[in-house]
This record gives sequence, C-alpha cells and structure tokens, in this order.
Amino acid sequence: MSRVIVWVEAQLLWLVMAVAALGLLYPAAGVALAPLIGPLLALLMFVISLTFDAHQVGAVLRRPSRPLLALCLVYGPMSLLGWLTGRLFFGTGALAAGQTLLGTLPTDVSSPLLVLMARGNVAMAAVFNAITTALSPLLVPLLFLALTGIELDVPLFAIVVELLLIVFVPTLLGVALRTRFSTTLARFDDRYAGLGSILYLLILLAVVGPNAATILGYGAYALVIAAAALCLNLAGYVVGTASRLITNERSEVVAYLFTTSKKEFSIAAAFVAASGLSPEIAIPAAFFAVIQMITSPLAARLLVRRPTSTWVSDKR
Repeated sequence: MSRVIVWVEAQLLWLVMAVAALGLLYPAAGVALAPLIGPLLALLMFVISLTFDAHQVGAVLRRPSRPLLALCLVYGPMSLLGWLTGRLFFGTGALAAGQTLLGTLPTDVSSPLLVLMARGNVAMAAVFNAITTALSPLLVPLLFLALTGIELDVPLFAIVVELLLIVFVPTLLGVALRTRFSTTLARFDDRYAGLGSILYLLILLAVVGPNAATILGYGAYALVIAAAALCLNLAGYVVGTASRLITNERSEVVAYLFTTSKKEFSIAAAFVAASGLSPEIAIPAAFFAVIQMITSPLAARLLVRRPTSTWVSDKR
C-alpha cells in the first residue's frame, strides 16, 4: 500500500489529466462522488495538518506581515485581475460577472497539499488558507459589489458551518494530534502527500462529473472560458512572486504562490444560488476548478525541480 501511495504522488500530474478526462467522458462516476466533496475536503485538510504542529503555526502568527500580505494579494490584485480578465474575454454579461466573482474568492482549501508537494511551508499555507477563508463572507460581497455593482446575499450560517467543518475543525484536530504525538506521526511524513493526492483525485472527479454536461455544452466556446480561467490561474503565480518583497525564503514563497493562484470555487455557487442570480455567473468558477486542479501539480513538480541555487536558503 505504501508503494501505491508514493506512486500516486509521483504520477499525480498524469493521473489528474486522466481523471479529468474520465469525469468528462463518464460523468456518472463524478456525480456519485459529488455529495462527498465536503467530507473529502475535510479529510484532505486533516491529512495535511498532520504534517505540522502548533509551534510551526505559532511561528507564522508571530510574523503578522506574512498573513497580512497574503490577505492583501488574494483580495487585492487577484480581484482586479478577475475583473480585468472578465472584461477581456467576455466583455459584459453573466460570464464577465462570474469571472469577476472568481477573482474575489478566497484561497482553495487544497492549496496546502500543493505546498507540501512543492516542499514549501505548509503551516504558513494553512494559516493563509484559514484567514482568507474566514474573511470571505465579508470581503467577497463587498469586492463583487464594488467591481460589478451587483449585490450578493450571503448565506452566512451555511457558509460558516461549512467552513468550520471543512477547514477549521479538521485543521485544528490534525495540528493537535501532530503536536501531541509528533514522534509517532513523523514516521509517516513520506506518505501524507500521497494520501492527499488520492483525495485530490477523488475531489477532481467529483467536481468534473457534475459539471461535464455544462462544460461540453458550451462546445468550442468552452475553450474561451477555459482560457480565461487559465489566464487568471497563471496570473496568480505572478502575483504570488510579490512575496519576495518581504521574504526570500523558498518555502515561504512557495506558500504564497499557491495561496494566490488557487481559488475556492465552491463558494461561488453558494453565493450565486443564495442571491437568486443567473446560474451562468458560477460557470467560470466551475471551469477554474478543473483548470487549477490540473495546473497545480505541474507547478509543484516544476518548483521541486528548480535548481536550489536559484533560491535563497531557508533560515530558521
């Protein structure tokens, strides 16, 4: 079993493309998994949180400039880039509004897994994820209104409960266990990324399957929507390099790269449904979900292969 786990991590890029194709061609498999997205995400957060302890979290919190910069990058430049790519690719209308909404979303909960795979600061990525997610019910509607003039109704109770169950409770539990049983859990450090990769593939299938008809239904125009998603995703990596303004530590820069480039797509559908807006506004987020889940493993692999001489050594 250990060999399978390690193999999945090593081949994640190819497996992601295969699973994405499977979800498009045989969506029933993904539809069956769709009700389990929440539990799968929570389990992913728990597994990744087993890789760092409370002391590492404290080290991140003792440097508030790090989380503050992440918050500014996620909700500042990325929101503007969402609006800009929406106007560039779609002009006006529901898809343009949806692309803008996409830019205002918080960091995707799977970002710490990719940071782990890229040998980055996972504790830092988890803290960034928690902070940007916690503030999303307040910031997303404000930014979307400022950029589009459209008001969003916030299903506050549903979102808070979802965030608690998917992000905060699994993370706190994992960190607590790692802190209490550090020696024991450290013996499995070479397997957590592989276990997370398996969950990542299941989540991808659960995302693609239910959206397969919508994606394919756009025909050739789906390529335009995918291009807009890819453009915003790649721009996120560029925005993440702004972290070099305050740090040259490789592990920290990696945390910023995935924090800024990944977006929590599921929140978009919740806001759109609660607001009674056109379902088409949520379409860019669905496309982005697939795009980011394909590009992220590639980015992680490239970052690992990047010569260490190009980075400033980490110092603790």
